Amino acid sequence: MAQEKTQSSSAQALTFLSGNNAEYIAHLYGEFLTNPSRVDASWKDFFTALNDNEAQLMHELNGASWTPLENKKSANRFGAAGTGQYAAGDMIGPVSSAIAAISPQSLQNAARDSTQALRLIHAYRARGHLLADLDPLGMKEKHYHAELDPARHGFGPGDYDRPIFINGALGMQTATLNEILKALRQIYCDKIGIEFLHLADPDEKDWIQQRIEGPRNRTDFTPEGKRAILARLTAAEVYEQFLHKKYPGTKRFGLDGGEALVPCMEQIIKRGSQLGLEEIVVGMAHRGRLNVLTNVLGKSFTAIFAEFQGLSSLPDDVLGSGDVKYHMGTSGDRDFDGKLASCCMAMRRLLGRGSLRRR
Repeated sequence: MAQEKTQSSSAQALTFLSGNNAEYIAHLYGEFLTNPSRVDASWKDFFTALNDNEAQLMHELNGASWTPLENKKSANRFGAAGTGQYAAGDMIGPVSSAIAAISPQSLQNAARDSTQALRLIHAYRARGHLLADLDPLGMKEKHYHAELDPARHGFGPGDYDRPIFINGALGMQTATLNEILKALRQIYCDKIGIEFLHLADPDEKDWIQQRIEGPRNRTDFTPEGKRAILARLTAAEVYEQFLHKKYPGTKRFGLDGGEALVPCMEQIIKRGSQLGLEEIVVGMAHRGRLNVLTNVLGKSFTAIFAEFQGLSSLPDDVLGSGDVKYHMGTSGDRDFDGKLASCCMAMRRLLGRGSLRRR
């Protein structure tokens, strides 16, 4: 009777390896055999403590004898170390003493933590932009979004400092809930909102996700880069102020409040020319058009001010007469570090009928 009770207890202790977690644990063990440093410290201790008397369990994890090779868990790096393949009876290291120390309930809790954490991360990827800090004056009422609440994903007040395995998400193998939330808020709820899960192309989604989650949605600008951005912002702001004071009653669709468009477009053109882009055609809205014409595409102030005074910037150009200034276009070359990019903004009334080029 005592022997049967012992066998029953042992079988119960091993059930977590034959349940839903089996393939995951088998994969981890394969990684441990190949390169122990790639496995989290807690699993490394678990696998190191395994002893040599669980051949039946390992045979079960590896699959039945008739299981196709591609479906065997050994195909997921289970039981493979170097070029050798371990049979069920050749297990190095295995399990009774460690399983006695780690209960099935503990492993279920760890799996649940991982699942809930990954659901929370996905929620921030989908909805985090709704809580982005886009109000520099602090006048907008801050909202609560239920999908971004850890409690909705199963976490309670006592769960914030427990390490959770998240398998490389956010650039971390394991992290506490506090660390996960800090990273998510830096990436998705800071000064820049990101919304990308609606994209249909998985490569595009992966590119954006890696691009923003790796550096925490921040760019480390050089001092020279910061001065260049400030110079472009200053040029855009002073230009709008001048037009407002010099022509106060004239319709102009200013860029006020959106001056960051100027250094943004300039960076796109600069980076594009470095990657081999040779020609850019801009289809521009009314708002900010004059600022972009001058500070991005290089249209002269003389031409702009002539149009404000009711004159044509090109008297000999029939296409340039009889139209309002915020419908006008221009073309020219921009030189960035020796790379030329030909830029053209079509006249508003010619969009859709081909672009206007003037060389």
